[in-house]
Amino acid sequence: MEKKLCKYCGKPLERVLFPPDSDWGVEYLLVCMNDECSYYIRGWEWMQNNYQVQRSYRYFYNPFYKNDGPLSVTSKDEYKDRIVKKIEIKSGAIDE
Repeated sequence: MEKKLCKYCGKPLERVLFPPDSDWGVEYLLVCMNDECSYYIRGWEWMQNNYQVQRSYRYFYNPFYKNDGPLSVTSKDEYKDRIVKKIEIKSGAIDE
């Protein structure tokens, strides 16, 4: 499987699982979990200045629909417990 990279920091994106009933409608997204990523770092100030909320965002890529964008987070650890290196899907296992 080809590694997707964050378009802001160049680090590899991590596979983050989502529950079946999530609004995303997919099993997982590829997410930049780099706490030093400029997109994530500047997101805290941008969200506070524009929406008066204590949130940031991480870059994500959706490999099912081939789209990308911001994934809202409330802390640096949000979604880190959902990172997986290997998953089982109907067509078989996917490894990194």
